Amino acid sequence: MTFTHPVLVRWSDIDSYDHVNNVRYFDYLQEARIAFLGQVMETTGDFFAQYPCVLVSQTVDYLRPILLRHPPYDVDVWVETVGTSSYTLGSRIVDRSGGSEDVYAKAESVLVAVDGATHAKRPLVDAERVALRKHVVSG
Repeated sequence: MTFTHPVLVRWSDIDSYDHVNNVRYFDYLQEARIAFLGQVMETTGDFFAQYPCVLVSQTVDYLRPILLRHPPYDVDVWVETVGTSSYTLGSRIVDRSGGSEDVYAKAESVLVAVDGATHAKRPLVDAERVALRKHVVSG
């Protein structure tokens, strides 16, 4: 199942070329990723307090420049794989405002579960594994 999170471009996100600075794409992806994980794990408070994890890798393919405009862009997030102590999320930034679906960026993010006190890698607990597997999107 794919989760969609709207993001607004702020004027401060724009660079001297009149489009969103490439570093801001990471902010949009992170905002959507945190919202997705909170929903998937059905947390009522701080997701990271209940299910500590760290982002260990993220790749982004920039497909076209994002411009300052309204309405918001969408960030789609889904689970690609679930391992023993890590999982991979797929994401993309999309403009659906004109009736079409224009993809501006694609990303892959790898997260590793950690112990909240020691920060050492830990196996995913059953609740994490079950919840994440429900949202795996193949292909």
